[in-house]
Amino acid sequence: MAERVSNWGRWGPDDQLGTLNLIDEGARLRGVASVVDGTALHLGIPMSEAEGIQMGFIEGRVNPTHTMVTVNHPQSDLSGWVAFSEDVVSFAVQCATHWDGLAHASYGPSPDGGRLYNGFPASSITEEGASRLGIQQIPTLITRGILLDVARAKGLELLEPGYAITPDDLDAAVGLGGITIEPGDVLLVRTGQVAHLALPGRPGIGGNEPVRNLIAYTWPTPGLTVATAGWFHDRDVAAVAIDTMVLEVYPCESDDLFLPVHLLHLVEMGMTQGQNWFLDELADACAADGRYSFLLDATPLPLTAALGSPVNPVALR
Repeated sequence: MAERVSNWGRWGPDDQLGTLNLIDEGARLRGVASVVDGTALHLGIPMSEAEGIQMGFIEGRVNPTHTMVTVNHPQSDLSGWVAFSEDVVSFAVQCATHWDGLAHASYGPSPDGGRLYNGFPASSITEEGASRLGIQQIPTLITRGILLDVARAKGLELLEPGYAITPDDLDAAVGLGGITIEPGDVLLVRTGQVAHLALPGRPGIGGNEPVRNLIAYTWPTPGLTVATAGWFHDRDVAAVAIDTMVLEVYPCESDDLFLPVHLLHLVEMGMTQGQNWFLDELADACAADGRYSFLLDATPLPLTAALGSPVNPVALR
């Protein structure tokens, strides 16, 4: 599969964008043409220490901490003069809804030191960050988005824990949406897994009272399989995001391959991938009017040398 989907050299030896090169003016105009009533839906989950989803499974990936630096600090001794409040937020770039940058995964260690997308050496990542493939390489990420509601296509609220999404499942979701995928589209894959987060305003599973269960959200989790990498590659998909912590099925398909879809997407294809996206409200809207495409703005923060970025994506319908 790695050989089949490799994009190394496709856009030149110095390319650092990968499949985002597929987003051109035509792809953006397809997104604009998808807008009918101007409804804007946010696709990000809350970023806060109290409502965060990180449980310490990944070293250093911590929930945000918010600190007030000054509170109503006057700029003069004069009565009634202007005062300002300032705050600082510290967070792991992949702690909530985010994009994984292409420098996030590599083959390594190995005799040649390991490789990133397009053959860049893994050693280009140092304690100072990524000197190649940093998230700041993505100046904008605006194109047509398409929702692949795999759960609804199977007649379910959410997929079974550990369900392995196949190319046939993706085909079924495409059929549900009545859409044709074109080069430069960004696909959002819905499993329904985010229901375990009991987000405000969302019903609970089976119509019950919402219950927050981070263990159920995190493990085991439905997700993409190795075979789907070929499916995305064949359709020239620009990027893929999902409503789970891991993106791929977890536990993994094979005991001797750990997170292989990450390697296929980020290293071989050069395809940016997203996790922890809130897709349920969007799914309800798409199901209500049968429109599964929209203008998607999911531009990452220009964090120099960073391996990913938090994002609050917006679907404009």
